[in-house]
Parts: sequence; C-alpha cells; structure tokens
Amino acid sequence: MTTNYKSGFVALIGRPNVGKSTLMNTLVGQKIAITSYKPQTTRNQISGIYTAEDSQIIFVDTPGIFKPRSKLDDYMDHASLASLKDVDLILFMIEPDELQHGNRYIYEQIAAANKPVFLVINKVDQVKPDDLLPLIDDYRQQAKLQEILPISATKGIGISDLLTAVKSTLPQGPQYYGSDEVTDRPEYFVVAELIREQILRLTDQEVPHATAVAVDQMNQRIQGKLQVSATIYVEKSGQKGIVLGKGASMLKQIGINARKQIEALLGEKINLKLWVKVQRNWRSDPIFLKRIGYDQKELS
Repeated sequence: MTTNYKSGFVALIGRPNVGKSTLMNTLVGQKIAITSYKPQTTRNQISGIYTAEDSQIIFVDTPGIFKPRSKLDDYMDHASLASLKDVDLILFMIEPDELQHGNRYIYEQIAAANKPVFLVINKVDQVKPDDLLPLIDDYRQQAKLQEILPISATKGIGISDLLTAVKSTLPQGPQYYGSDEVTDRPEYFVVAELIREQILRLTDQEVPHATAVAVDQMNQRIQGKLQVSATIYVEKSGQKGIVLGKGASMLKQIGINARKQIEALLGEKINLKLWVKVQRNWRSDPIFLKRIGYDQKELS
C-alpha cells in the first residue's frame, strides 16, 4: 500500500433507471447489482468495491428516488437519502435531460447533505455532443457542482476520467476491504437479486414489482454441486400463475437463466430449486419486509 493511499465512500444517487447499477458493475468490473430496463429495479442499498494499488473506492448503489406509494417504496427512498450522511462524495447521476422537477428534488436533498457533488451525465452515446453543451451550462448555473462528467456506463465512455476525478477528491485513508472483495453484501443476497433480475426481465405488468425473492438454503453440496433453494413471493394467485407459467415453463426459464448468472458469480456449479408462494400485500407489511431482509431501522 502506498503512503498516499486514498479511500472513501461514494454514493450513486439519481432517479430510477438512469443506470446507477450498470455504472457500479462497470466500475467494479463484475456484476454484483442487477439491471433491467424496468424502473425501480434496485430496492436495497448495495456497495461495490473498487480496489487499486493506490486506492479503494466503495461505490454505494441506491434505489432510484421517486414518490413513495407503499411501505417498500418508503424504505427505498429512505435507503437512498440515508446513504448521503456517511459518504465522502456524491455522484448525482442523470440522463441527458434538463434540471426538471424530479432531478431538482433530488438535487435539493443532495445539497442539504453538504458533500462534494459530481454531476454524472449517463447515456451520452445516445445524444449528439453539441446537445450536451447547453445542458451542462444549465446545470452549472443552477447547481453547485465540483465536476460535470459525461459518461456511458454501457459503452465505457468516460469511466477512466470518472475514476481519476473520484480518486483526486477522496481523502487519504485505510483499505477497508480485502483486495478480492467486490461487494459488502453476502453471497445469498446477491443470489436472490440475480433470481429477481430474471423475473424482471421475463415477466410484465405488475408482476415484477410484486415479487420478492428469499434464499432459503445455500450451504450444502451434493455430488460437487452447491444446492441453492429459494422462494419467490408474489401478492396474488394470478401473479403466481404468471411466474409459474404453463406447465411451470416460466419458472423453469427463470431458473435456467438465473443459474447461469449465479454460477458465474460463485465460480462453481449449482443446483437451483425455486418455489413460488403467495404473500398478500407483502410490500405494505413491515413484519414480512423485515423477515426477508429489508433494514429494520428504515422501516420503523
């Protein structure tokens, strides 16, 4: 470790579906946060750990901020805003659009935290460079920003510049995690998220957001394969039927896709067993939310 070792915590804040999880996966170099084109994919705060010879950066991915409609929504908003208290730097992530109502509300919360703020404009590969200039000027005039960084998380544009800017802003500090660690979450949490990702990608309408996943067992090996058992919870019988599919075809496809992702994460073969259960109105049930792992402090 160098004598000028830099380390710190960096929050990724923004509206749903701006690409926060994709950016964190790109920065860490490994998939640890699920992604989908559907909004509100991320529900829990999860950290990705970037480690280099001269620095360690803990990127805190947060749920997208939006108007809450349930106890779960309240939790997600609280998780996002609470993360601002304990970080050294905030990455305010937007798409290439104006400082409108949604982004203005988020910026007001960020400004109250009194931390350095970088504006990260994602998806710049989808707009003409000349169209970015008035947007950058607009934000620079209306918001107090230390840096404005155009990037594309999917194409890798601007990522090295982002890392350089973050490192230069962080204080000298210790290495908080081992060099081989890429997230602060236990494996079973990421496994449950990878299963939920496939539900998000394969089902429509209200089903994706009415679904929760809990890993029941992940500690036994039979014939060299890790045995993973998980339960998919839905709110209605009709949703259970959709997740199962005709002849359990949908559940089988969810399992096949999730198994590939989990094996890539864990680096070993697994046997994945999935069940589907109805838990009515679970998104508004604080007792159930605590049972499946949502932070009790945020739900109280």
